Amino acid sequence: MNIIVPIKQVPESSNVKMDPETGTVIRAGVEAVVNPLDLYALEAAFRLKEQYGGKVTAVTMGPPQATRALKEAVAMGCDDAILLSDRKFGGADTCATSYTIAQSIKAIGEYDIILTGERATDGDTAQVGPAIAAWLDIPVATYVSKIEEVKDERIFVERLVEEGYQQLSVSLPCLITVVKEVAVPRLPTLKGKIRSMELNIPVYSSENMSLKTEYLGLKGSPTRVVKIDTPKVTRSGKTLTAQDDVSLRAAADEFINLMEAKGLLL
Repeated sequence: MNIIVPIKQVPESSNVKMDPETGTVIRAGVEAVVNPLDLYALEAAFRLKEQYGGKVTAVTMGPPQATRALKEAVAMGCDDAILLSDRKFGGADTCATSYTIAQSIKAIGEYDIILTGERATDGDTAQVGPAIAAWLDIPVATYVSKIEEVKDERIFVERLVEEGYQQLSVSLPCLITVVKEVAVPRLPTLKGKIRSMELNIPVYSSENMSLKTEYLGLKGSPTRVVKIDTPKVTRSGKTLTAQDDVSLRAAADEFINLMEAKGLLL
């Protein structure tokens, strides 16, 4: 069984910065990590490999430093890794990103299952996974919370929906996006880290893939961020500190007076 896991390197949540002109995330010089939700997709892939055999290949699109995310995936258990890196890919929205990843999967060759995280923590759109399936014209199951079994060229899964859970049978090859319930991600091993350091990760670019330039990068992105605003705190607050019985009574009285003034006490 050949399993492909597209992952993403995202800025740490405290370091997210936006380019006000392009509306894209500034990644240069910013500490990045593997998208936390992609770790669940990796774990689901490893468990399928352990049960049915095969190989797991991680794919990411980004600048050369994105190899760090791929090496972490290899240290966790991936067999192979591929970096999609080209200046022409820069500034891609979800449509252009999914197109490039889909074309790289075609270049990889035969596959049975593509596993992705529910969404990325920087864009938070949950669009790339299903869009990859659309470009490849394969079935997709989103928000999968449990993988039951693979049998007779089909995968049986449990999907999280508003009303509870939904049982699905999906024909292979297919794409599945998973939620946190699917598995608990494992930690990288020492053996895996040594292997990741020795692994030569190939780079796919517009020069060695069959791509339509009108679908690449910022120019090939049909969506635009037209305005960026930083939320402002409009409410002012007051801190009441109680260090002894006297200040405790005073703080309680002030709190009660405030509640009464706002009509919150009967």
